[in-house]
Amino acid sequence: MADIARLTQIIEPEAKALGFELVRVKMMPSEAGDGTQALQIMAEDPATGQLVIEQCAALSRAVSAKIDALEEQGDVLIDGAYHLEVSSPGIDRPLTRAKDFSDWAGHEAKISMAKGYEGQRTFKGSLEGLHPDRGINFVHIKDANGTIHFLQLEEIHSAKLVLTDELIAATRPLDTTGAEEVQEDQQEKADD
Repeated sequence: MADIARLTQIIEPEAKALGFELVRVKMMPSEAGDGTQALQIMAEDPATGQLVIEQCAALSRAVSAKIDALEEQGDVLIDGAYHLEVSSPGIDRPLTRAKDFSDWAGHEAKISMAKGYEGQRTFKGSLEGLHPDRGINFVHIKDANGTIHFLQLEEIHSAKLVLTDELIAATRPLDTTGAEEVQEDQQEKADD
């Protein structure tokens, strides 16, 4: 199994060097269904909150070069076959950093707490922000009944925005520059 903390330490400087902020690093089963793993990297350009295709490609090349160089030195970071997926977080983005809970306050979110969390495990409602209290960060979320739940940030297993009309209206339009070329390139490969 891959050490996500170590991978993040290696990937984050590569993202920062390109002017991007790292949103998430995750190992997951490959969608190819071939038993391999996927190293998923989500990042964003702070100016737009997204990455366009050229930016994804630049980050993919930088990370691949860094991982290849480390592996040539004998440092195996990921056991077995894997492929790299670099993407923008999307509209219904995961909330992974403390600032995400403040930046997206006022929008609907779904939060799942870590195993062993006492009480309710899943919360859905209006994100009310992040509030520190005596050195501990608490995420506030108001459910459909108007009850505000105070969730310790460190106990959150996963969180993401819920796709709503309000979220779509508040999100900058996605830049699809280059999408036509990618589709054409994939079609050419399929025709070969």
